[in-house]
Amino acid sequence: MLKEAAIPLTDDTLAPGTERTLAILELLGRHRAGLSLTEIARELDLPVNSVFRITGTLHSRGYLQRREDDKRFVLTNKLFDLSRPQVREKSLVVCALESLKWLRDETGETTQILASVNHKMTVLEQCISSQPIKVSSTVGLQVPMYSCAPGKAVLAHLPSAELEKFFAAVDLKQYTPTTLATQISLETDLVKTRKRGFATDIAEGLEGIHCVAAAILDEYHYPVAAITVMSPSFRLKRDQFDQAGKLCLEAAAAITRRLLA
Repeated sequence: MLKEAAIPLTDDTLAPGTERTLAILELLGRHRAGLSLTEIARELDLPVNSVFRITGTLHSRGYLQRREDDKRFVLTNKLFDLSRPQVREKSLVVCALESLKWLRDETGETTQILASVNHKMTVLEQCISSQPIKVSSTVGLQVPMYSCAPGKAVLAHLPSAELEKFFAAVDLKQYTPTTLATQISLETDLVKTRKRGFATDIAEGLEGIHCVAAAILDEYHYPVAAITVMSPSFRLKRDQFDQAGKLCLEAAAAITRRLLA
């Protein structure tokens, strides 16, 4: 049987075309408002003809969209769709939709499912509240793990070695007066989260917004995602956190059952 030889990656073994393609995707990821053909070429110091061919291919494959008004290229959600998490080859989002809607209807507030990507929580899907004043965000938005309820729900269920790596890699910043921006304060809060089963966010990421969340666990009790209720703080008050937390736990358990069925 033939065995593949281990080939060390050097400048001589890298594929220039692939390097350029990834550079364009990463550049557009940093410029969400989009860039023109000439702007991409100038930023990356690449020939316009090369950028024209690469962006044309990415556009035809659905990774880029070109706006009609200013002809700027912007990223689509295709890369995000490809990377959406699965458990046992089941889509996490598909298994969560019914529970997202149920939790939204039970609480009257916006509900979301988020997963951890590079020490941040990424919004995978949401069901928006029908209240006149509501809180929502966009699918694909990333927020720091430690300043939101779903992130803290995931952190509370991580193995100790992974939690240590998180603290070593992440610089805790103060976003609001209530942000838990020290390791001691955050670890203390995670102990409370483990004890009651759900996490809370008392305007820790954004002023005026409260959230409650529960982790979604796989068959090994590892947190693959979290489901959350988010609301203006004047409507979701601290004395309502326990009730919202129990509903989040019920929704998370239902998602886990669908994933493992």
